[in-house]
Amino acid sequence: MPLDPALADALRAVSTGTIHTILLKKGLRRTWMRGPRPAFHADERIVGPAFTLRFVPAREDLATPASWASPRSTRGAIEAMPEGCVAVVDAMGDASAGIFGDLLCARMTKRGVAALVTDGALRDAAGVEATRLPVWCAGVAAPASVASLTFVNWGEPIGCGGVAVFPDDVIVADRDGAVVIPAAFVEEVARLGPEQELLELWILREIERGEPLPGLYPPNEQTLERYRKERGG
Repeated sequence: MPLDPALADALRAVSTGTIHTILLKKGLRRTWMRGPRPAFHADERIVGPAFTLRFVPAREDLATPASWASPRSTRGAIEAMPEGCVAVVDAMGDASAGIFGDLLCARMTKRGVAALVTDGALRDAAGVEATRLPVWCAGVAAPASVASLTFVNWGEPIGCGGVAVFPDDVIVADRDGAVVIPAAFVEEVARLGPEQELLELWILREIERGEPLPGLYPPNEQTLERYRKERGG
């Protein structure tokens, strides 16, 4: 499902660190993906619904160059990606082969995919850079995916960087990495996140004025009351 533009705009104003803390307070600990790191055109915060893809270990009768022509291939998956989605690829943390290269990334850019997030590697680094697709990945490798991995499907629950990702969960990625917001929590995070960012900006200003941390961060009730008063609330 497309992400509501108002929710997307609200989440773009919230760092992955703040989102992780909000979800931690809700009891969700495993939301930051280990492995995906800012790699290509990852300077701006990206928000979008997850489009999931999954690899398993290579099996010699299936992981062949001929498999690239199969309807159930990474090529078929890319043609199913809706505009604005974030492609999230489960490569089991195997960075010994590139799951995508420049041609596939170019097609994703053409289809309006917002970003690619994977715990695996990419290949054709210079070409991927030229596509201007935002990418968070675990590295770069020359071998093609079939050297280590077998692509199996898209549009199903996956694990990426140690985190469960379901289709239409929301992905937010910035310079600190990528977090998953379960679909049921998106509206609440979009509501709480901007307010938390404003509070932390106020706390930073207080720190710059010389205020000590105890009672300020995390804020106690007196600090919160002072904050609300200064904001006119």
